[in-house]
Amino acid sequence: MSFRSHMPLALEEARAAADRGEVPVGAVVVKDGKVLAAAGNRTLELHDPTAHAEMLAIRAACAALGSERLTGCDLWVTLEPCPSCAGAISAARLARLYYGAPDPKSGGVAQGPRIFDHPQAHHVPEIYAGIEEEACAALLKDFFATRRA
Repeated sequence: MSFRSHMPLALEEARAAADRGEVPVGAVVVKDGKVLAAAGNRTLELHDPTAHAEMLAIRAACAALGSERLTGCDLWVTLEPCPSCAGAISAARLARLYYGAPDPKSGGVAQGPRIFDHPQAHHVPEIYAGIEEEACAALLKDFFATRRA
């Protein structure tokens, strides 16, 4: 099986989130090249501070597999996961994390608390940062520029 980036679908989910007035973050869970779940942020719509794209995609993928574990699955997300999402990634036992833009303010992987560096992390996925970073960062920058104008 050849490598295929699923960041275009994550970016599509992020754009849809922006269209709903949500912070434009998108996530996709993939197993053996097949998309199990895709989601964008829905915190405002669902009145739920945990309705991050990663959380929603993880929940949907677990439901699709009928398991609380996503062993052998990959998560593609447009923004570095926050500490809560990083904890969920560890708990779900995702094999690989691919993310686009770093998040110096709220990130929990390479920034801030660096969840996977702690001995308490039950599982540490392979991590690949900077996937289509410019496109992911531009989407966020444009979204917030229109909000501050």
